[in-house]
Amino acid sequence: MAAGGLSRSERKAAERDKILREEQQRNRLRQVSRILKKAAAERSAEECRLLAESEELVKELQGRSRRREGLKRRQQEVCDDPGELRRKVRELALAVQNAKYLVIYTGAGISTAASIPDYRGPNGVWTLLQKGRSISAADLSEAEPTLTHMSIARLHEQKLVQHVVSQNCDGLHLRSGLPRSAISELHGNMYIEVCTSCTPNREYLRVFDVTERTALHRHQTGRTCHKCGAQLRDTIVHFGERGILGQPLNWEAATEAASKADTILCLGSSLKVLKKYPRLWCMTKPPSRRPKLYIVNLQWTPKDDLAALKLHGKCDDVMQLLMDELGLEIPPYNRWQDPIFSLATPLRADEEGSHSRKPLVPPQSAEETQSRDHKEQAAPLSSVPFSGGWFGRGCTKGTKRKKV
Repeated sequence: MAAGGLSRSERKAAERDKILREEQQRNRLRQVSRILKKAAAERSAEECRLLAESEELVKELQGRSRRREGLKRRQQEVCDDPGELRRKVRELALAVQNAKYLVIYTGAGISTAASIPDYRGPNGVWTLLQKGRSISAADLSEAEPTLTHMSIARLHEQKLVQHVVSQNCDGLHLRSGLPRSAISELHGNMYIEVCTSCTPNREYLRVFDVTERTALHRHQTGRTCHKCGAQLRDTIVHFGERGILGQPLNWEAATEAASKADTILCLGSSLKVLKKYPRLWCMTKPPSRRPKLYIVNLQWTPKDDLAALKLHGKCDDVMQLLMDELGLEIPPYNRWQDPIFSLATPLRADEEGSHSRKPLVPPQSAEETQSRDHKEQAAPLSSVPFSGGWFGRGCTKGTKRKKV
Protein backbone atom coordinates (compact mmCIF):
# COMPACT_ATOMS: atom_id res chain seq x y z
CA MET A 1 0.00 0.00 0.00
CA ALA A 2 1.39 3.43 -1.00
CA ALA A 3 1.77 6.29 1.45
CA GLY A 4 -1.27 7.99 -0.05
CA GLY A 5 -3.51 5.05 0.87
CA LEU A 6 -3.99 3.78 -2.73
CA SER A 7 -2.40 0.76 -4.31
CA ARG A 8 -0.64 0.96 -7.64
CA SER A 9 -3.60 -0.61 -9.44
CA GLU A 10 -6.00 1.84 -7.80
CA ARG A 11 -3.84 4.79 -8.85
CA LYS A 12 -3.78 3.50 -12.42
CA ALA A 13 -7.54 3.09 -12.41
CA ALA A 14 -7.98 6.65 -11.09
CA GLU A 15 -5.65 7.99 -13.81
CA ARG A 16 -7.63 6.10 -16.50
CA ASP A 17 -10.88 7.55 -15.16
CA LYS A 18 -9.39 11.04 -15.26
CA ILE A 19 -8.21 10.62 -18.87
CA LEU A 20 -11.63 9.23 -19.84
CA ARG A 21 -13.46 12.18 -18.24
CA GLU A 22 -11.17 14.66 -20.00
CA GLU A 23 -11.77 12.96 -23.35
CA GLN A 24 -15.53 13.00 -22.78
CA GLN A 25 -15.30 16.72 -21.92
CA ARG A 26 -13.36 17.42 -25.14
CA ASN A 27 -15.92 15.46 -27.20
CA ARG A 28 -18.77 17.36 -25.56
CA LEU A 29 -16.94 20.64 -26.25
CA ARG A 30 -16.54 19.79 -29.94
CA GLN A 31 -20.16 18.67 -30.15
CA VAL A 32 -21.50 21.86 -28.54
CA SER A 33 -19.19 23.97 -30.72
CA ARG A 34 -20.61 22.39 -33.90
CA ILE A 35 -24.15 22.99 -32.72
CA LEU A 36 -23.48 26.66 -31.90
CA LYS A 37 -22.22 27.23 -35.43
CA LYS A 38 -25.70 26.34 -36.72
CA ALA A 39 -28.52 28.86 -36.93
CA ALA A 40 -31.01 28.42 -34.06
CA ALA A 41 -33.78 27.41 -36.50
CA GLU A 42 -31.61 24.60 -37.91
CA ARG A 43 -30.93 22.88 -34.57
CA SER A 44 -32.74 19.65 -33.78
CA ALA A 45 -34.62 19.02 -30.54
CA GLU A 46 -31.82 16.74 -29.37
CA GLU A 47 -29.22 19.44 -30.09
CA CYS A 48 -31.26 22.04 -28.20
CA ARG A 49 -31.50 19.65 -25.24
CA LEU A 50 -27.73 19.14 -25.29
CA LEU A 51 -27.14 22.91 -25.27
CA ALA A 52 -29.50 23.30 -22.31
CA GLU A 53 -27.58 20.61 -20.42
CA SER A 54 -24.22 22.23 -21.25
CA GLU A 55 -24.84 25.77 -20.05
CA GLU A 56 -21.29 26.31 -18.73
CA LEU A 57 -19.72 25.01 -21.95
CA VAL A 58 -21.97 27.27 -24.03
CA LYS A 59 -20.90 30.31 -21.98
CA GLU A 60 -17.22 29.39 -22.35
CA LEU A 61 -17.46 28.89 -26.13
CA GLN A 62 -19.45 32.08 -26.62
CA GLY A 63 -16.85 33.96 -24.58
CA ARG A 64 -14.06 32.54 -26.75
CA SER A 65 -15.94 33.57 -29.87
CA ARG A 66 -16.39 37.14 -28.63
CA ARG A 67 -12.69 37.40 -27.79
CA ARG A 68 -11.71 36.11 -31.24
CA GLU A 69 -14.03 38.56 -32.97
CA GLY A 70 -12.74 41.40 -30.81
CA LEU A 71 -9.16 40.52 -31.70
CA LYS A 72 -10.03 40.44 -35.40
CA ARG A 73 -11.68 43.86 -35.17
CA ARG A 74 -8.63 45.27 -33.43
CA GLN A 75 -6.35 43.98 -36.19
CA GLN A 76 -8.48 45.43 -38.97
CA GLU A 77 -7.40 48.67 -40.60
CA VAL A 78 -10.09 51.36 -40.61
CA CYS A 79 -9.96 54.48 -42.77
CA ASP A 80 -11.97 57.62 -42.10
CA ASP A 81 -13.72 58.89 -45.21
CA PRO A 82 -12.01 61.95 -46.75
CA GLY A 83 -14.51 64.46 -45.40
CA GLU A 84 -14.37 63.06 -41.88
CA LEU A 85 -10.56 62.93 -41.97
CA ARG A 86 -10.34 66.58 -43.03
CA ARG A 87 -12.70 67.56 -40.21
CA LYS A 88 -10.56 65.70 -37.69
CA VAL A 89 -7.36 67.23 -39.08
CA ARG A 90 -8.82 70.71 -38.60
CA GLU A 91 -9.44 69.81 -34.95
CA LEU A 92 -5.89 68.45 -34.68
CA ALA A 93 -4.47 71.63 -36.25
CA LEU A 94 -6.18 73.73 -33.58
CA ALA A 95 -4.72 71.49 -30.89
CA VAL A 96 -1.23 71.87 -32.39
CA GLN A 97 -1.56 75.65 -32.60
CA ASN A 98 -2.87 75.95 -29.04
CA ALA A 99 -0.48 73.50 -27.43
CA LYS A 100 2.02 75.00 -24.99
CA TYR A 101 4.25 71.93 -25.04
CA LEU A 102 3.63 69.32 -27.76
CA VAL A 103 5.43 65.99 -27.78
CA ILE A 104 5.16 63.50 -30.66
CA TYR A 105 5.45 59.75 -30.14
CA THR A 106 6.27 57.86 -33.34
CA GLY A 107 6.15 54.19 -34.31
CA ALA A 108 6.82 51.98 -37.31
CA GLY A 109 3.78 53.34 -39.15
CA ILE A 110 5.58 56.58 -40.05
CA SER A 111 8.27 54.66 -41.95
CA THR A 112 6.11 52.30 -44.03
CA ALA A 113 6.10 54.92 -46.81
CA ALA A 114 9.89 54.41 -46.91
CA SER A 115 9.27 50.68 -47.59
CA ILE A 116 10.20 49.72 -44.03
CA PRO A 117 7.69 47.15 -42.72
CA ASP A 118 5.75 47.81 -39.55
CA TYR A 119 5.06 45.17 -36.90
CA ARG A 120 1.34 44.77 -36.35
CA GLY A 121 -0.24 45.93 -39.63
CA PRO A 122 -1.83 43.40 -42.04
CA ASN A 123 1.61 42.81 -43.59
CA GLY A 124 3.60 43.59 -40.46
CA VAL A 125 6.48 41.48 -39.18
CA TRP A 126 4.63 40.00 -36.19
CA THR A 127 1.40 39.54 -38.16
CA LEU A 128 3.12 37.48 -40.86
CA LEU A 129 5.11 35.44 -38.35
CA GLN A 130 1.94 34.59 -36.42
CA LYS A 131 0.42 33.33 -39.68
CA GLY A 132 3.47 31.14 -40.25
CA ARG A 133 4.59 33.15 -43.27
CA SER A 134 8.17 34.09 -43.99
CA ILE A 135 9.35 37.69 -44.01
CA SER A 136 11.97 39.25 -46.25
CA ALA A 137 14.65 41.54 -44.87
CA ALA A 138 14.19 45.14 -45.95
CA ASP A 139 17.21 47.00 -47.32
CA LEU A 140 17.13 49.98 -44.99
CA SER A 141 20.00 51.62 -46.86
CA GLU A 142 17.45 52.50 -49.55
CA ALA A 143 15.11 54.20 -47.07
CA GLU A 144 14.87 57.97 -46.87
CA PRO A 145 12.90 60.25 -44.52
CA THR A 146 9.21 60.30 -45.42
CA LEU A 147 6.79 63.19 -45.73
CA THR A 148 5.90 62.59 -42.06
CA HIS A 149 9.54 62.76 -40.93
CA MET A 150 10.09 65.99 -42.84
CA SER A 151 6.83 67.47 -41.51
CA ILE A 152 7.86 66.75 -37.93
CA ALA A 153 11.24 68.37 -38.52
CA ARG A 154 9.49 71.48 -39.87
CA LEU A 155 7.06 71.60 -36.94
CA HIS A 156 10.01 71.48 -34.56
CA GLU A 157 11.77 74.21 -36.52
CA GLN A 158 8.62 76.34 -36.15
CA LYS A 159 8.60 75.62 -32.38
CA LEU A 160 5.23 73.90 -32.63
CA VAL A 161 6.75 70.57 -31.50
CA GLN A 162 9.12 70.48 -28.54
CA HIS A 163 10.28 66.85 -28.50
CA VAL A 164 9.97 63.57 -30.43
CA VAL A 165 9.97 60.17 -28.75
CA SER A 166 10.54 57.39 -31.27
CA GLN A 167 10.39 53.60 -31.07
CA ASN A 168 12.05 53.29 -34.50
CA CYS A 169 15.66 52.23 -35.01
CA ASP A 170 15.89 53.38 -38.64
CA GLY A 171 17.59 56.72 -37.93
CA LEU A 172 15.22 58.60 -40.24
CA HIS A 173 14.36 61.28 -37.66
CA LEU A 174 18.02 62.20 -37.41
CA ARG A 175 18.38 62.15 -41.20
CA SER A 176 15.38 64.46 -41.57
CA GLY A 177 17.34 67.21 -39.84
CA LEU A 178 15.73 66.95 -36.41
CA PRO A 179 18.36 67.93 -33.79
CA ARG A 180 19.74 65.16 -31.61
CA SER A 181 18.62 66.97 -28.48
CA ALA A 182 15.02 66.90 -29.72
CA ILE A 183 14.90 63.11 -30.25
CA SER A 184 14.64 60.22 -27.84
CA GLU A 185 15.20 56.98 -29.78
CA LEU A 186 14.00 54.61 -27.08
CA HIS A 187 14.94 51.46 -28.97
CA GLY A 188 18.23 52.68 -30.40
CA ASN A 189 19.59 53.75 -33.78
CA MET A 190 20.92 51.28 -36.33
CA TYR A 191 23.60 53.75 -37.49
CA ILE A 192 25.14 54.36 -34.06
CA GLU A 193 27.67 52.26 -32.13
CA VAL A 194 29.14 53.30 -28.79
CA CYS A 195 32.04 52.68 -26.47
CA THR A 196 30.69 52.13 -22.96
CA SER A 197 34.19 52.00 -21.50
CA CYS A 198 34.71 55.71 -22.17
CA THR A 199 33.17 58.25 -19.79
CA PRO A 200 30.99 59.73 -21.11
CA ASN A 201 30.17 57.04 -23.64
CA ARG A 202 31.84 57.74 -26.95
CA GLU A 203 29.50 57.62 -29.99
CA TYR A 204 30.37 56.59 -33.52
CA LEU A 205 27.77 57.49 -36.11
CA ARG A 206 28.22 55.40 -39.27
CA VAL A 207 26.76 55.50 -42.78
CA PHE A 208 25.86 51.79 -42.63
CA ASP A 209 23.80 49.50 -40.42
CA VAL A 210 26.09 48.55 -37.52
CA THR A 211 23.91 45.63 -36.33
CA GLU A 212 25.21 43.03 -38.78
CA ARG A 213 26.81 40.89 -36.06
CA THR A 214 24.55 41.79 -33.16
CA ALA A 215 21.41 40.21 -31.71
CA LEU A 216 19.44 39.79 -28.48
CA HIS A 217 21.89 40.04 -25.54
CA ARG A 218 24.78 40.12 -28.01
CA HIS A 219 25.66 43.71 -28.88
CA GLN A 220 29.34 43.86 -29.85
CA THR A 221 29.77 45.07 -33.43
CA GLY A 222 33.29 43.77 -34.00
CA ARG A 223 34.92 47.21 -34.13
CA THR A 224 36.88 48.95 -31.37
CA CYS A 225 36.98 52.43 -29.86
CA HIS A 226 39.45 54.75 -31.58
CA LYS A 227 40.27 56.28 -28.18
CA CYS A 228 40.59 53.41 -25.69
CA GLY A 229 40.49 50.28 -27.87
CA ALA A 230 37.50 48.72 -26.09
CA GLN A 231 34.85 46.79 -28.02
CA LEU A 232 32.07 48.89 -29.51
CA ARG A 233 28.42 47.89 -29.12
CA ASP A 234 25.24 48.74 -30.94
CA THR A 235 22.46 50.78 -29.33
CA ILE A 236 19.49 48.55 -30.17
CA VAL A 237 17.05 47.57 -27.42
CA HIS A 238 15.51 44.21 -28.33
CA PHE A 239 12.26 42.83 -26.94
CA GLY A 240 13.05 41.43 -23.52
CA GLU A 241 15.88 43.90 -22.92
CA ARG A 242 16.04 47.11 -20.93
CA GLY A 243 17.69 50.15 -22.47
CA ILE A 244 20.52 51.44 -20.31
CA LEU A 245 22.40 53.79 -22.66
CA GLY A 246 22.13 57.54 -22.26
CA GLN A 247 22.25 58.22 -26.00
CA PRO A 248 20.61 57.80 -28.41
CA LEU A 249 17.86 56.50 -26.12
CA ASN A 250 17.75 59.85 -24.32
CA TRP A 251 15.27 58.62 -21.70
CA GLU A 252 15.96 61.61 -19.47
CA ALA A 253 14.74 64.06 -22.14
CA ALA A 254 11.75 61.84 -22.98
CA THR A 255 10.65 61.75 -19.36
CA GLU A 256 11.15 65.46 -18.91
CA ALA A 257 9.21 66.21 -22.10
CA ALA A 258 6.33 63.98 -20.98
CA SER A 259 6.17 65.75 -17.62
CA LYS A 260 5.94 69.16 -19.36
CA ALA A 261 3.58 68.12 -22.18
CA ASP A 262 0.04 69.39 -22.36
CA THR A 263 -0.49 67.64 -25.71
CA ILE A 264 0.80 64.31 -27.06
CA LEU A 265 0.42 63.29 -30.70
CA CYS A 266 0.97 59.58 -31.45
CA LEU A 267 1.82 58.78 -35.06
CA GLY A 268 1.91 55.26 -36.49
CA SER A 269 2.37 53.42 -33.20
CA SER A 270 0.25 50.52 -31.97
CA LEU A 271 1.16 51.80 -28.46
CA LYS A 272 1.30 48.21 -27.22
CA VAL A 273 4.91 48.74 -26.15
CA LEU A 274 4.76 52.43 -25.27
CA LYS A 275 1.78 51.84 -22.96
CA LYS A 276 4.14 49.86 -20.70
CA TYR A 277 6.18 53.01 -20.00
CA PRO A 278 4.06 54.85 -17.40
CA ARG A 279 6.55 57.73 -17.25
CA LEU A 280 5.52 58.70 -20.78
CA TRP A 281 1.85 59.06 -19.87
CA CYS A 282 2.06 61.01 -16.58
CA MET A 283 0.00 58.32 -14.88
CA THR A 284 0.84 59.70 -11.44
CA LYS A 285 -1.11 62.86 -12.28
CA PRO A 286 -4.89 63.00 -11.92
CA PRO A 287 -6.65 62.41 -15.28
CA SER A 288 -7.67 66.07 -15.60
CA ARG A 289 -4.01 67.15 -15.51
CA ARG A 290 -2.64 64.60 -17.97
CA PRO A 291 -1.72 65.69 -21.52
CA LYS A 292 -4.46 65.65 -24.16
CA LEU A 293 -3.88 62.66 -26.42
CA TYR A 294 -4.26 62.59 -30.21
CA ILE A 295 -3.71 59.32 -32.09
CA VAL A 296 -3.15 58.70 -35.79
CA ASN A 297 -3.38 55.00 -36.61
CA LEU A 298 -5.37 52.75 -38.92
CA GLN A 299 -5.78 50.12 -36.21
CA TRP A 300 -7.06 49.96 -32.65
CA THR A 301 -4.65 51.01 -29.90
CA PRO A 302 -4.96 50.44 -26.12
CA LYS A 303 -5.06 54.21 -25.59
CA ASP A 304 -8.00 54.91 -27.92
CA ASP A 305 -10.52 55.32 -25.10
CA LEU A 306 -8.30 57.95 -23.47
CA ALA A 307 -7.73 59.97 -26.65
CA ALA A 308 -9.26 63.37 -27.21
CA LEU A 309 -9.26 62.45 -30.92
CA LYS A 310 -8.47 59.33 -32.95
CA LEU A 311 -7.70 59.78 -36.65
CA HIS A 312 -7.94 56.68 -38.83
CA GLY A 313 -5.59 57.48 -41.68
CA LYS A 314 -2.11 56.94 -43.04
CA CYS A 315 0.49 59.13 -41.39
CA ASP A 316 1.64 60.80 -44.60
CA ASP A 317 -1.95 61.61 -45.61
CA VAL A 318 -2.77 63.10 -42.20
CA MET A 319 0.47 65.09 -42.01
CA GLN A 320 -0.02 66.51 -45.51
CA LEU A 321 -3.50 67.72 -44.52
CA LEU A 322 -2.21 69.03 -41.20
CA MET A 323 0.63 71.00 -42.75
CA ASP A 324 -1.79 72.45 -45.32
CA GLU A 325 -4.14 73.43 -42.51
CA LEU A 326 -1.26 75.10 -40.63
CA GLY A 327 -0.08 76.86 -43.78
CA LEU A 328 3.37 75.29 -43.56
CA GLU A 329 5.38 73.98 -46.49
CA ILE A 330 6.87 70.51 -46.10
CA PRO A 331 10.57 70.60 -46.95
CA PRO A 332 11.55 67.82 -49.36
CA TYR A 333 14.28 65.47 -48.21
CA ASN A 334 17.58 66.68 -49.62
CA ARG A 335 20.48 64.24 -49.54
CA TRP A 336 22.90 67.17 -49.74
CA GLN A 337 21.61 68.29 -46.35
CA ASP A 338 21.39 64.84 -44.70
CA PRO A 339 23.21 65.27 -41.35
CA ILE A 340 24.42 61.68 -41.33
CA PHE A 341 27.18 62.44 -43.84
CA SER A 342 28.60 65.35 -41.85
CA LEU A 343 28.26 63.63 -38.47
CA ALA A 344 29.54 60.19 -39.44
CA THR A 345 32.91 58.89 -38.21
CA PRO A 346 34.88 57.32 -41.10
CA LEU A 347 36.21 53.79 -40.70
CA ARG A 348 39.90 53.40 -40.16
CA ALA A 349 41.92 51.58 -42.80
CA ASP A 350 41.99 48.39 -40.72
CA GLU A 351 38.18 48.54 -40.31
CA GLU A 352 37.26 48.66 -43.99
CA GLY A 353 36.37 44.96 -44.11
CA SER A 354 34.51 44.95 -40.79
CA HIS A 355 31.03 44.96 -42.34
CA SER A 356 29.24 43.93 -45.52
CA ARG A 357 26.15 46.12 -45.20
CA LYS A 358 25.39 48.50 -48.04
CA PRO A 359 26.49 52.01 -47.00
CA LEU A 360 24.52 55.17 -47.57
CA VAL A 361 26.01 56.99 -50.54
CA PRO A 362 26.68 60.72 -50.17
CA PRO A 363 25.41 63.03 -52.90
CA GLN A 364 27.60 63.39 -55.94
CA SER A 365 29.40 66.59 -56.76
CA ALA A 366 27.81 68.96 -59.26
CA GLU A 367 30.49 68.04 -61.83
CA GLU A 368 29.80 64.30 -61.50
CA THR A 369 26.04 64.89 -61.73
CA GLN A 370 26.39 67.08 -64.83
CA SER A 371 28.62 64.48 -66.49
CA ARG A 372 26.16 61.67 -65.75
CA ASP A 373 23.15 63.72 -66.88
CA HIS A 374 24.94 64.46 -70.16
CA LYS A 375 25.54 60.75 -70.73
CA GLU A 376 21.92 59.91 -69.90
CA GLN A 377 20.60 62.53 -72.32
CA ALA A 378 22.83 61.14 -75.07
CA ALA A 379 21.79 57.54 -74.40
CA PRO A 380 18.82 55.97 -76.24
CA LEU A 381 15.68 55.77 -74.14
CA SER A 382 15.74 51.99 -74.00
CA SER A 383 19.11 52.02 -72.25
CA VAL A 384 18.03 54.29 -69.39
CA PRO A 385 16.64 52.43 -66.34
CA PHE A 386 13.01 53.42 -65.93
CA SER A 387 10.17 52.26 -63.69
CA GLY A 388 7.81 55.10 -63.09
CA GLY A 389 10.72 57.54 -62.78
CA TRP A 390 14.44 58.05 -63.35
CA PHE A 391 16.74 56.21 -61.03
CA GLY A 392 19.75 57.99 -59.64
CA ARG A 393 22.44 57.00 -57.20
CA GLY A 394 21.10 57.65 -53.73
CA CYS A 395 17.48 57.84 -54.92
CA THR A 396 14.68 55.58 -53.82
CA LYS A 397 13.24 53.32 -56.48
CA GLY A 398 10.23 54.78 -58.22
CA THR A 399 11.03 58.41 -57.39
CA LYS A 400 12.31 61.06 -59.73
CA ARG A 401 15.95 61.95 -59.45
CA LYS A 402 16.37 65.67 -58.91
CA LYS A 403 19.18 67.50 -60.61
CA VAL A 404 21.58 69.37 -58.37
